[in-house]
Amino acid sequence: MSTRTTASTVGARTQTDPPGRGDAVFSALTGLTALAVLLQGLWAGIFLEHDGKRDDASSWIDVHARGGDIAILLAAIATVYAFTRLRQRRDLVIGAAVLTVLLLVEAWLGGQIRDASKDTLTAVHVPLAMALMGLSVWLPVRAAQR
Repeated sequence: MSTRTTASTVGARTQTDPPGRGDAVFSALTGLTALAVLLQGLWAGIFLEHDGKRDDASSWIDVHARGGDIAILLAAIATVYAFTRLRQRRDLVIGAAVLTVLLLVEAWLGGQIRDASKDTLTAVHVPLAMALMGLSVWLPVRAAQR
């Protein structure tokens, strides 16, 4: 009686790996993106407590903006990774791409609020941030599923 074993290298797929397996790299990238999105809410709360006085909150607004840049970068890397390494997982490829695009829209809205004083866009910016939080949490959870 003989048994067949398959040797594998780290990160390589084996014959026993089912299609659509979870991916730790993608989960880590999207998990870090979720953390950046979560911190965005914290930083926004800090500068919003200044009751709209931009001069008093300027440094926290800058932190908020840089955090958004980091979230976009992480989401973009996750999208490229999903497209190149996880093509069979269309849910992850599409989800990562949507997250990246929505983060770009969110950053544009934030820039309009800050630089063009279009404060009425806050009514779109904040709810979109909540949707981004949900999507950024869903992606690493979904990636962990087989």
